[in-house]
Amino acid sequence: MPTTKDTITTADGTCRVTVATPDGNGPWPGVVLFPDAGGLRPSMEEMAAKLAGFGYVVLVPDVYYRNPGWGPFDLNTVFSDPEQRKQLFELMGTLTPEIFAADAEAFFDYLAARPDVTGEKFGTTGYCMGGRASLIVATRVPERVAAALSFHGGRLAVEDDPDSPHLLADKIQATVYVAAAENDASFTEDDGKRLEDALSGAAVDHTIEFYPAAHGFAVPDHTAVYDEAAAQRHWENTERVFGAALTPA
Repeated sequence: MPTTKDTITTADGTCRVTVATPDGNGPWPGVVLFPDAGGLRPSMEEMAAKLAGFGYVVLVPDVYYRNPGWGPFDLNTVFSDPEQRKQLFELMGTLTPEIFAADAEAFFDYLAARPDVTGEKFGTTGYCMGGRASLIVATRVPERVAAALSFHGGRLAVEDDPDSPHLLADKIQATVYVAAAENDASFTEDDGKRLEDALSGAAVDHTIEFYPAAHGFAVPDHTAVYDEAAAQRHWENTERVFGAALTPA
């Protein structure tokens, strides 16, 4: 699928984005794909292109744009390299729910202004910290999100975290799909139950599943944990959930 590079002006600066589109003229529904901790890189752009093939205009942002010169990070080595690990965690620590929400508004405005995008609501999806971002945006910009997906996302329902997305479940207007990894300390079975209770209590249309795979299962360049079967399952569910929730042309 065709991909282009662009920039979006936000309240805090200029954010690099990659936009993937289907072949043809559209219009198509818009989706924001929040990257994992590794950030915007070829692997995420390739995943955006695959998602675009399902019939969506897909925007992948450089979520670390406030800190130019970061990375690039190799997810297979970054956590074992003390210097890179420190840099990565410092960057991740700058991304508050308020920042994700404000940036998402700018991303949605950009998509809405494109002639090849249709619909007033959008899809969000993400991996690792991007999965958390997807749910955060659904809670904080609810009127603009029709479907929010999270794949091996962490800290989605943390008991002692005032910023945990589950605490704002009653704000969500989107369909929610969460695919967690087994034996993932960042999203345990207890966390899954807590999120289930919050979403059910708020009458949110949702599904929470645990895949028999490790954290990072869907991301091809995270080769130490990438799982082909789980990745295929994630694509099938992505296509299904977005297909039901997003307005076709």
